[in-house]
Amino acid sequence: MANTFVVNRLTLEKILTSFKVSSKNIDELSNAVNKMHRHVNAVAFVNMLHRYGIKDSDITNILRRIGVDDITITDIFNMRDEQRISETYGKIAELSID
Repeated sequence: MANTFVVNRLTLEKILTSFKVSSKNIDELSNAVNKMHRHVNAVAFVNMLHRYGIKDSDITNILRRIGVDDITITDIFNMRDEQRISETYGKIAELSID
């Protein structure tokens, strides 16, 4: 997943407002992204949205409005889940059974 998606700040604010994200949280998100030179990893972005209480189904719709395709959205959520598991239980090992 090496895709880059560009979204205008005002457009993103409108999208987030339509999902009832508070202006405080939108400002917080905007400031965090600005600190990262206006580039944010998709998994980090999803984690930020989740911290603001946005449900996964709404996060999916936000990503769709930005222009992210469903396969990439699935990859983002899978990476987020792997990251959470890794933080909780340690590194995930792959097993191959012949």
